[in-house]
Amino acid sequence: MIFKQFKDGSCDIEFSLKERFTLFTKGKLHLSPEGLRHFGNYLVKIVSDWNANFNEEIKNKGTFDDTEIK
Repeated sequence: MIFKQFKDGSCDIEFSLKERFTLFTKGKLHLSPEGLRHFGNYLVKIVSDWNANFNEEIKNKGTFDDTEIK
């Protein structure tokens, strides 16, 4: 999977053909301990970059248990 982050803080996650096939047939992706570590590290980097790139309205928006995510 490839993360493509944009200047506005948004991000596309692109899956390879093999990954799409795995998602379709198994309904999940299994990450090894090392794979999960790399995935987590990349997500932390994305979150850090998000905060630098979001506009003020998005930076101050909260997410709660009852928040509807579209």
